[in-house]
Parts: sequence; structure tokens; C-alpha cells
Amino acid sequence: MILDSVDLCDMTTKFDSLNDEFNVVDDIVQPEVIERKIEKIKETSDDIKKDYDYTRGNLYSIIEKGQEAINGILELAQESEMPRAYEVAGQLIKNVADATDKLMDLQKKLKDVEEEKQKGPSTVNNALFVGSTAELAKLLKAQTKEMDK
Repeated sequence: MILDSVDLCDMTTKFDSLNDEFNVVDDIVQPEVIERKIEKIKETSDDIKKDYDYTRGNLYSIIEKGQEAINGILELAQESEMPRAYEVAGQLIKNVADATDKLMDLQKKLKDVEEEKQKGPSTVNNALFVGSTAELAKLLKAQTKEMDK
């Protein structure tokens, strides 16, 4: 169906009463196009090194403070001979041991990240035969004869 200019006029007059009722203009508004550049966030080795140093420093601080707390709670436990004090000392020792394990895991994770960056494409050797099955059979037969010699 092809619309004539008469048909378009009829269509606009159909909605005139609605336009008047809602107090709107029937102009067609073109959308405004705004171009924006999207910048990719790239992780550099400097960022990874900074994060590693920051995390490592925090873990060292936690371990040192934990050692001080262990010394204090053990002293308190020996003086008071209360079972709860010994229980808290045991939990604190476990927490400090977990922090030292996290420090070792941090070393492993950094090593894995560095290996990922250095890892390049591996050599892939694909053998591909293009031909018919009869040609393949002849080729294999010729190779077996050479091997038998």
C-alpha cells in the first residue's frame, strides 16, 4: 500500500483531537545522537605489582599484630589459668597461621599471573590430507612398502 499525501493528512487529522486533549504538539522529534569514546581499562604490570605490595604489606602487619596478641593472651592465660583464655589463645594462633598461609598463596598467585603474561602461542602441528580415500590408501600402501625395505 502506497500512502499519498492525502492519506498522510488524514492520519494527522485523526490524532488532532488527542493532541488537543493532551495539549501536545504532533511534531516528529529526531533523537539526539551523542558519541562517546569508551576507554578500555587495562591492567598493567605496575597495577599488579602495586596490588601485590599492598596486600603483602597488610598481611605482614596482620601477622605481626597477631604475634603480639598471642604473646599477651598467653601471658594472661598463664596468670589466670582460665580455660577461656587458653581457648582464645588457640583461636588466635590459628588465625595467625591462616594469615601466613595466605601470604604464601599470594606468592603463588603472583607467579601464576606473571606466567600467564609470558605464555605465548604454542606450536600446533596439524596434518591434513586433501584427497579421496583411494589416494589415501595408495599413499599408505607406498609408505608401508618403504618401511618394509
